[in-house]
Amino acid sequence: MITFSEAITYIERATQGIRYPEQPPMLYEPMAYLLSLKGKKVRPALALLSCNLFREKVDDAIPIALAWEIFHNFTLMHDDVMDRADIRRGQPSVHKKWNENTAILSGDAMLILAYKYLAKSPVRHQRELLDLFSATAAEICEGQAYDMLFESRLDVKEEEYLHMIRLKTAVMLGAALKSGAITGGAPEKDKDLLYAFGLNLGIAFQIQDDMLDVYGDPSVFGKKIGGDILSNKKTYLLVNALNTKEESEKATLLRWLQAGGHPQEEKIAAITALYDRLLLKEKAHGKMEYYYRKAVRQLAQVNVPAGRKDVLLNLAQKLMNRNS
Repeated sequence: MITFSEAITYIERATQGIRYPEQPPMLYEPMAYLLSLKGKKVRPALALLSCNLFREKVDDAIPIALAWEIFHNFTLMHDDVMDRADIRRGQPSVHKKWNENTAILSGDAMLILAYKYLAKSPVRHQRELLDLFSATAAEICEGQAYDMLFESRLDVKEEEYLHMIRLKTAVMLGAALKSGAITGGAPEKDKDLLYAFGLNLGIAFQIQDDMLDVYGDPSVFGKKIGGDILSNKKTYLLVNALNTKEESEKATLLRWLQAGGHPQEEKIAAITALYDRLLLKEKAHGKMEYYYRKAVRQLAQVNVPAGRKDVLLNLAQKLMNRNS
């Protein structure tokens, strides 16, 4: 079995091997810039590790793994424009380093590039991989649409939020794992179990991300702490705060959401204190643990020797104990 770090090395080599046309530079330089920034590369690594469960060589999975990495970065480039996020991985986001139009167009080109790498997969797997990739891409767009619709709503329910993050975040982890299993020649049941493992791990991952935006260490998080609070972004914490039965706390929260002119740090501190009073960090942690445990149970059912699954299990544990 390859290790997670070895999987990352495969992806970094493949990423460095991408050759972009020289003209026009405003289209291709942002792509190269974003892919060069130090990211976790979890999604492509999952594809390689999943493939490795069923066969020793992972070469057949490298094209689809790289396609997921490129596609993921495409979504980040566009998300940063929609969220007005100025920082990505500790560096200026593409729309800040260039401009919004460039980020939109360059992101479109990244999506095309992802499909080009998918087409480099072994012919015998291409139809199944294409169907999975395209269905997942559509679901991610649906998740982003829900996220945008939620911006103007103050009555978003927890189950609606969980459905949104399932689409926007979790399906890509599940699909990356399933695509690796496809290239590894896995049985249908194991493909589905690995997809479910990734899906539930992805939901836990996003809830963790929501907590880190409030309670993370800014020196390692790579983004400004409290950014979701400042933008009134619907997170697991905010949705549950809005649904609190503590009417005085809800009234306080609504005043802060609708207020303007206050210093940013004051708003962050006030809403964080409200989350603390409502014990929402603890609630979020409990929900994260629920989905994580569910993911682990599904991984345990995959029909390969337990020792071969240790890399994925250890990675899942690491993701649930991250600070960035």
